[in-house]
Amino acid sequence: MLKIYLQLAYNNLFANHRLLTAAEQLNPGEFEAKGVSFFPSIKKTLNHNITVDWYYVDAFEGGTLGVKAWENEEPFEDATSLKHAQRAVDKRLIKFCAELKDDDLPKMVSLLRYKEPLGNVLPHLLQHQVHHRGQAHAMFSGTSVAPPQLDEFMFKADSSERVKDLAELGLVEADLPNY
Repeated sequence: MLKIYLQLAYNNLFANHRLLTAAEQLNPGEFEAKGVSFFPSIKKTLNHNITVDWYYVDAFEGGTLGVKAWENEEPFEDATSLKHAQRAVDKRLIKFCAELKDDDLPKMVSLLRYKEPLGNVLPHLLQHQVHHRGQAHAMFSGTSVAPPQLDEFMFKADSSERVKDLAELGLVEADLPNY
């Protein structure tokens, strides 16, 4: 069961990498352009994702970041800076998931207003990321950059589709938690 979390953490890294690589290719003004979504721009949506990642990953690690994660709702003005910071927190999540043990899932994670079992919080975070990446992905349809493929990562048959991503991320196929 724990291997699934690690696979999802890697998928999270790949999807964020592809989406932010696409964002780097946007024409001037498109990253922050008003769109139709919960957060009304690609910039706002992807900045929201990273601040939420900072909050939850810090909580998983036993940190005390708390509300400081949201001191600046848009900490990044450009896609390249955001991409580098997102990669760093994604790698922290991968490391955390790689070290998970079965008895970690019922352990309580201290959040702002309550405590919740890790086994509930970790899937919530991963779903949150998918949810908002999907919104940003849809907004790409109104830009000069086609929405990137976000779901060709974990199948063995997808290995040729991830070669470039692996190289850009400094990974090799053997790093992935495949069956």
